[in-house]
Amino acid sequence: EHLSNWYVRLCRRRFWKGEYEADKISAYQTLYECLEKICLLAAPISPFFVDAVFTQLNAVTGRYAAASVHHVLLPEPDKTAVDPLLEERMQLAQDASSLILSIRKKVNIKVRQPLQKVLIPVLNQGMQQQLEKVEDLIKAEVNVKEIEYLGPENAFIQKKIKPNFVALGKKMGPKMKQVSAALAAYSQADIRALETKGSAILALENEEVEILLGEVDIQSEDVPGWIVASKNTLTVALDITLTPELEQEGNARELVNRIQRIRKDSGFDLTDKIFVKLTYSDKLNPSIAQFNDYICAEILAEKLELVPDLSGGIEIDVNDIPLRVIVEKKG
Repeated sequence: EHLSNWYVRLCRRRFWKGEYEADKISAYQTLYECLEKICLLAAPISPFFVDAVFTQLNAVTGRYAAASVHHVLLPEPDKTAVDPLLEERMQLAQDASSLILSIRKKVNIKVRQPLQKVLIPVLNQGMQQQLEKVEDLIKAEVNVKEIEYLGPENAFIQKKIKPNFVALGKKMGPKMKQVSAALAAYSQADIRALETKGSAILALENEEVEILLGEVDIQSEDVPGWIVASKNTLTVALDITLTPELEQEGNARELVNRIQRIRKDSGFDLTDKIFVKLTYSDKLNPSIAQFNDYICAEILAEKLELVPDLSGGIEIDVNDIPLRVIVEKKG
């Protein structure tokens, strides 16, 4: 799942764009090694499929003399290759992206529509440094232009806390009423301390009890113009305001998507150059004028021509803007 739904998907541009140089070679070699190791590890539980993949890989490189993956020993673990900090920040990137995408889905804003900013409260400097190292990756994944970090003392995002009755019920028993009352009195500073330390001491009527972060539910409250989502100690707040400039860029991206579909349906090769004719549209023309170079680069168009009318062609819809388009392969 990490390989196909994260690494391969995010490296598409490295695989397909540009010359066959160091970055592209590194991307392919990493993919090769991962596929090879997965084949070796999965051979006992998926014997036929992974043998087919392994055989095709090995036919190119000849790294193994064996005729089948089942004749190769399982790989030995290489502990020197483990990088806990890398794993931590990639998990942060995945979690942040997942939260932001869930907000987009909730408010029905397509990923192709750019948004301006996301706020991420950080518990400490180390968390911010980790996020900053994967910031470009997150912005590209969720199509947001800026990420701003809020310190632990920020008052922009307010949180509320309540007990997780399933987790605390057996542990606290008849004390649950007192626990609920104690948590209800928690300040924002108390909640931040619990998130940072992972535990806290509650003073009940006749004793003190320890509660763990996993035994409570902490939720962030939405702010006007922003939608907030949380997972464990990670919180994101997404600015869902659509300015005219953002809408124009969104229209350009949507047009690229529509023409790419036509390319695919027409059976064009990935490297084929094309000519495109579009009918005029008062709503879409500003987007085409501003993002002409971007559109042409993405769809490999030699020229993007706007005409008053088209006979034939294909009718498409770009964010509820109807128009006709003709896409032709270059010579």
